[in-house]
Formats: sequence, C-alpha cells, structure tokens
Amino acid sequence: MKWLNAIALILVIIGGINWGLVGLFDFNLVAAIFGTESWFTNLVYILVGIAALYSIYLLKPVIQNDSAHAHTGSHAHSSGRA
Repeated sequence: MKWLNAIALILVIIGGINWGLVGLFDFNLVAAIFGTESWFTNLVYILVGIAALYSIYLLKPVIQNDSAHAHTGSHAHSSGRA
C-alpha cells in the first residue's frame, strides 16, 4: 500500500508543478512533452485527478494526528531541550 501512496503523491506533485507552470508562465509541461491532443496527455491528466481524489484518503490520518497533538498539548518536534 505504501507504493500506491508514493505513486499518488508523485502524481499530485507533477500536477501541482504543471499547474504552477501554467499559472506563472502559461506553459503546460505535460502537453509540451506528450502533445496537446495526445491520448497519453489525457491519461496523465486522468491519473493526476485520480491521485488527487486518493489524496483525500491520505489526508485523514494527517488530520487525525494533528488533532491528537492539539488535544494532548504535545509537540512532534520537541527535543526536550530549553
């Protein structure tokens, strides 16, 4: 299952970088690599979308972990040194 999480994260990162490039420079990296009308370009977009939906599932433990730390007053990065 860790491999699925890693693939989803990689795809979401690719999608985020691509949207950042589109927003900043009007440059679509995925379309530049695979073509604007390519079936593979569409496949990449579909996989990024599925990965984003799957990331909602991955977010649940993070939210629960943060909530647990807020209720106990513990800090994840506390080293015990003053």
